[in-house]
Amino acid sequence: MLASPPPVRLVSRDGRPTLRRAGARGRPLRDLYFSLLRIPWTRLIPLLFVIYIGIVAVFTLFYLLDPNAIAGVRPGHAGDVFFFSVETFATIGYGAFTPKSLYGHIVVTVEAFIGMLAVAMLAGLAFAKFSRPTARVIFSNRAVIGRLDNQRVLMIRMANGRESNVIDAEVYLTMLRDEVTAEGKLMRRFRDLRLLRSWTPVFALTWLAIHVIDDASPLHEATPESLAAANAQIAVTVGGIDVTYAQSVQAQFSYVASEVVWDARFADVIEDGPEGRRVNYDRLHDVEPLLE
Repeated sequence: MLASPPPVRLVSRDGRPTLRRAGARGRPLRDLYFSLLRIPWTRLIPLLFVIYIGIVAVFTLFYLLDPNAIAGVRPGHAGDVFFFSVETFATIGYGAFTPKSLYGHIVVTVEAFIGMLAVAMLAGLAFAKFSRPTARVIFSNRAVIGRLDNQRVLMIRMANGRESNVIDAEVYLTMLRDEVTAEGKLMRRFRDLRLLRSWTPVFALTWLAIHVIDDASPLHEATPESLAAANAQIAVTVGGIDVTYAQSVQAQFSYVASEVVWDARFADVIEDGPEGRRVNYDRLHDVEPLLE
C-alpha cells in the first residue's frame, strides 16, 4: 500500500501558493520586480526605507574619505555628512552644505543620478501596485455535498466582496487526488468537475457553483474516508472583467477533504430587512444539515 503525504492546500484564501519548491536555485535579483509586486505594502515600505538608508550611508562613507569633499560641514562630524547625502540623494539641496573638491563633485553627481533612478523606479513600482486589478472574491469556508432537485450535488458558494460588478465571469472546479496507475505508481491526478452553470453575465453578489455527482462524476461513490485517504482537494478558479478597472481579474481557493461537509446545504443568505430584501454576507459560510 503506497503511503500518501499529508494534505496541503493548493492555494490560500488570498490566492497565494502554499507548496514550497525544493531543488530549484532561487534568483531573487532576476525576479526582483515580480517579488516586489507580490510583497504587501506593510513589508514593502519598511524594506524600501532600509534600502534608502543603506544607500545614503554608503555614500556617506565615500564623502568621509575626503575631509575637503563638502563645504560647511563640521570637521569629523559624520551626521552633517550623512544629512548632506540625504539632501543629495533626494535632490533637495537646502544650500547649507555644498560639494567643495573635485572628488566631492564626482560623488555628488553619481549619488544624484542614482537618486533620480530610484525615484523613477519607486514611482513605477507604486503605480504598478496601485493599478494592478485584483478580485476580492469571498469563498465559503467549506464546500458542501447535499441534494438539489433530487440529485446529489457538490456546492461551493462565493461572493463578490466589492461593490463593483464582475462581468463575463467564469468559474472552474477541479479535483486533485492521489491515484495509483496501472504500473503501481502513485500519481497526483487532476479531474475536472463539470458545473450546471460555469458562466454568468454579471457576478454582483453571490454565486453558487453546483456540480452534479452522477455516474460520470469523479466524486461518484466517494466518501469522506476515501477523499481523505486520497488527499483529495477541490480547487476553485474564478475569473472575469471588473467594470471599474475594465481589466481581467482572477481569484483562487481550494478545499481539502476535511473542509467538505456531507449531507448538508448552505443557509439562505437572502433575508427581509427594514429596507426590503438584502443579501446577508454574514451567513455566507453557514451550513445546515439536510432534513430527513
